[in-house]
Amino acid sequence: MPAIEIKPDVFWVGVNDRTTDLFEGLWPITEEGVSYNAYLINDERKAIVDLSKSLKTDEFFDRISEIVAVSEIDYVIINHMEPDHTGVLRTLRRIAPDVAILGSAKTKQMLASFYGITENVRVVEDGEMLSLGRRTLQFFSTPFVHWPETMVTYETSHRILFSCDAFGSYGALRGAIFDDEYADLDFYQKEALRYYVNIVAKFSKPVLKAIEKLADVPLEIIAPSHGLIWRKQPMAIVDLYKKWAEYATGKTEVGITLIYGSMYGNTDAMMNAVAQGISSVGVPLEIFDAARTHVSYILPSLWTKAGVMVGAPTYEGGLFPPVAQVLDMAVAKRVLNKKVAKFGSYGWSGGALRELKKIVEPVKWEMTDSFEFAGAPTEEDFERGKEFGAAFAEVIKAQG
Repeated sequence: MPAIEIKPDVFWVGVNDRTTDLFEGLWPITEEGVSYNAYLINDERKAIVDLSKSLKTDEFFDRISEIVAVSEIDYVIINHMEPDHTGVLRTLRRIAPDVAILGSAKTKQMLASFYGITENVRVVEDGEMLSLGRRTLQFFSTPFVHWPETMVTYETSHRILFSCDAFGSYGALRGAIFDDEYADLDFYQKEALRYYVNIVAKFSKPVLKAIEKLADVPLEIIAPSHGLIWRKQPMAIVDLYKKWAEYATGKTEVGITLIYGSMYGNTDAMMNAVAQGISSVGVPLEIFDAARTHVSYILPSLWTKAGVMVGAPTYEGGLFPPVAQVLDMAVAKRVLNKKVAKFGSYGWSGGALRELKKIVEPVKWEMTDSFEFAGAPTEEDFERGKEFGAAFAEVIKAQG
């Protein structure tokens, strides 16, 4: 994709990444890809807001060179120090050794530790403004969205918010960069939720503080570091982020996430009966095999839905490991205040339920009921499983 003009003097100069398999070395994006959005303000003084991951160095600098020689860049604005935003910085300094690097006080510290860069680094204060000529930038501190040094940059005349990780998403750009150029916004909204829960959700309180802080700033364009640029409905993505952030401690959606695993098919067989019972009540249900689905795709359902049904056998006196690993990540991401029920088979003794309670205690999940059976389920067990699922669904439905 070539450089694209967003508004007069302001250009998207980002790159797409369709070759990285794991974002942050953890979250799968093999199918979806991701974009590293950077922005060039080509004014009397020239500034780049955000950079790119190092594996796209040549493409990134080629994009800038379509507009201006890289050596002519006056400022680099570092909203966030993570290497997918700053990976080309050393190379940029070699091409433009006099470029001034602007960021928060913590950014200045991190530049030294990440890249050994200490010269020509300038700290900008919260609310400070920088005139480039025709265009003026203003900087707002937004700590822990999602690292402590993070800030956002605002272009005052076009009312563009360069929002860094806030309001971003997975998903490489498919030949266009703006929200109004896509008929399939559902894809990007779904990937924005997955990105939010994978990357930002643990910092939901800072997200809400940042949204409140910027509430009186007039916004016509939201330009994040990953995903679509929102110009037709810029507040649509802000409203989604606000809703998702409020799920951290508040009321979530009526629905159930069923996470299960099975060694020899007994818990798997019961899962279908429990799911049938849940569906009979009319409560939305998503089902995930923990051994075959990466937790990245499970977390959005856990984050947004009020109920969690866990189906897992006892394994060596504890919870079946793939299910335990999903729940451990849910705890790490602070998925709070769910109602949970558990079913599963055991061989000679239980133990899975005890471990489940221990895992979810720190995030205050309320255990409502459990149903465990020995060996293979009988027809009587299947009937009980249906009733068990329906009863839990009624509990969740009552929250609506």
